[in-house]
Amino acid sequence: MERSNEHAGDPRAAAGRPRPPTIRGVAERAGVSKSLVSLVLQGSPRVSDTKRRAVLDAIDELGYRPNAAARSLVARRTHTVGVLLNDLRNPWFVDLLDGLNSVLHAHGLRILMADGRLDRRTGQDVARTFQELRVDGLVVVGTLPDTDGLAEVAERLPTVIAGNHEPRLPHVDIVANDDERGARLATEHLISLGHRRIAHIAGRGVVGALRRRGFEAAVRAHGLHTAAVVENADGTEEGGYRAAVRLLNPARRTERPTAVFAFNDISCVGALSAAQELGLTVPVDLSLVGYDNTYLARIRHLWLTSVNNASHDVGRRAARCLLDRMANQDTPAGGTHPPADHQLVAPELEIRGSTAPPGAA
Repeated sequence: MERSNEHAGDPRAAAGRPRPPTIRGVAERAGVSKSLVSLVLQGSPRVSDTKRRAVLDAIDELGYRPNAAARSLVARRTHTVGVLLNDLRNPWFVDLLDGLNSVLHAHGLRILMADGRLDRRTGQDVARTFQELRVDGLVVVGTLPDTDGLAEVAERLPTVIAGNHEPRLPHVDIVANDDERGARLATEHLISLGHRRIAHIAGRGVVGALRRRGFEAAVRAHGLHTAAVVENADGTEEGGYRAAVRLLNPARRTERPTAVFAFNDISCVGALSAAQELGLTVPVDLSLVGYDNTYLARIRHLWLTSVNNASHDVGRRAARCLLDRMANQDTPAGGTHPPADHQLVAPELEIRGSTAPPGAA
């Protein structure tokens, strides 16, 4: 018997798997041309309701899925947004990304993420890689080690910065938490409880500087600046632990702080470990306040008082700013793009079980 060579060389046919449906198959099933199917997929109003319904029914019956790459070439859009993080290990990003993605997904956009920690030249290399991938927009989350390349990419690609206050670039919106105000909330909470020797475990970058400024402004306003102490750290659990060990050294018993405001929740967890190792009970011997209100602060056996930086709202606002930028990116030559906007989201203090009056039983 003579064998057909129709599927010779096709590995899917050899494996007994059916070929995926094609646009030609959809056109044949609907009884229309391939070009009309393309018009339906593009949402063109030039197709009658009857033929549109026939095409959509054929797509459902065959299980056809459009080729995203081919559609991108035609539409000159990829329907993707690049998200550049400075460190994927930071739990603070979870809520921000959730807010960001909820808005972008509702507008038919998908996100591609990259971790800037993996490359010292992140601002140049990864941002340019996103541009080469033809993403429709870029969201930069947190502090980047290098922003030189970002400025160049932002001239060609709609870009928004979320969760940080720099770099200030033309036509690049910034959406961030009011970090100075949040630090004042945390410090004034400790002061209201009766603490007079308060320490701050500081962080790096502009965000670290703003939170330190808020702390120092609060203790100065209450005349407590002479007893206040600042220990620099790097925003990690280990950094918070080492800073707390220096602050809580038994040799400094007479001037040991009764309360510590940490740069973030991660360093606050490190401070908690140091306090426990030194035999101090939280909050009886030491009150602790973190920042970011991440899931760490809500773990029951930690239950940290923390500043809620409204990261979910920051993410949603950043997404809306990006959508506006993308809508205006086709401004004709000689036209003007909207000026850069700097939005600050108000923080709130979430009081839990790690703070109490000094020496409280």
